[in-house]
Amino acid sequence: MNVRFALVSDSTLDVGACEQAVRTAASGAVVTFSGVVRNHDDGRSVTLLEYVGHPSAERVLAEVAGQAAADSEVHAVAVAHRIGTLAVGDTALVAVVSAAHRQAAFAACARLVEEVKARLPVWKRQVFLDGTDEWVGSA
Repeated sequence: MNVRFALVSDSTLDVGACEQAVRTAASGAVVTFSGVVRNHDDGRSVTLLEYVGHPSAERVLAEVAGQAAADSEVHAVAVAHRIGTLAVGDTALVAVVSAAHRQAAFAACARLVEEVKARLPVWKRQVFLDGTDEWVGSA
């Protein structure tokens, strides 16, 4: 398995560092997904998000990354999820996969993101312009 890193952090995520981490001489494709805080949800204006992670979050993220890296077509994987308070425009999730060919890299990156969203024990609180908030199941 070639997991370059699986990180849960309260610091700004460096998309470029994630991409650099998975580059190999054999990789013809590096696919990056950046989940960015948007200013709306379901017709309501969002002002900020707060992500709260369970102590097991980084271990679970490493497991998910390991599963993605186990794909024989994948060369390397890097994934990071932010916790804490994020403003509109901040990056909450970065998932990067390298492979020899784009189709394999796109497919593996999509699976990685879906598994992170399904399994990572991180919860999201959305704060709306009107001052109300709402907790969302998992990030």
